[in-house]
Amino acid sequence: MTTVILVPGFWLQADSWNDTLPPIVEAGHTAVPLTLPGLESAEADRSGVGLAQHVAAVVAEIDRHDEPVVLVGHSGGGTVIHAAVDQRPDRVARAVYVDSVPIPHGLATNANLPAAAADTPLPPWDLWGGTDAKDLDGLDDSALAAFRARAVPHPSAAATDVQQLSDERRYDVPATVILSTFTQQQIDEFVAAGEDEVAELPKVRDLTYVELPTGHWPQFSRPDDLGRAIADAIS
Repeated sequence: MTTVILVPGFWLQADSWNDTLPPIVEAGHTAVPLTLPGLESAEADRSGVGLAQHVAAVVAEIDRHDEPVVLVGHSGGGTVIHAAVDQRPDRVARAVYVDSVPIPHGLATNANLPAAAADTPLPPWDLWGGTDAKDLDGLDDSALAAFRARAVPHPSAAATDVQQLSDERRYDVPATVILSTFTQQQIDEFVAAGEDEVAELPKVRDLTYVELPTGHWPQFSRPDDLGRAIADAIS
């Protein structure tokens, strides 16, 4: 039995993982989905909350467990778990990046995200190219409405703060990248082209890719398949 700590991406809370958890639990693991600081509610105080506070919350959860854990991070949550791996490389058995990659030192998750003071509400769907955009594949009007209803403004600094990494033992931690809006071939092409955002990938000594074609939010569009992919990555 392994403890699996699941970190949501922007605008989402722990319950965004609900439909993904059954296959993980059925495989005998303990699932611990997190709500990151500043995302407890729409009314939460997000001033002073940035990437460091999100990373600290994940590290604190790691430290609550006696055995090594598996970290799962979706989208911007991938940046958070990679920093947590860097701080606790001997306490993480595997890192799973869901439609995300381990962002290198010195880069921000999304420095260009429209920001409003201390927080950034979920932008209009037009930001992704409208409701027919690839990122929204698998989400019908009802699912999109439910997503918007549950979305919580995200602390702006968590998107724009740069990644801080210092321990190269992070490359010893096995990683799985679950690709839902890209293919492995595309990622390989980005790596070959020397794209900054994927610079960490070739340094990871045990790296596995899983293709799960859908939109950017597979926890909503293909939750069972995502849960099984995570469980398979652990086994």
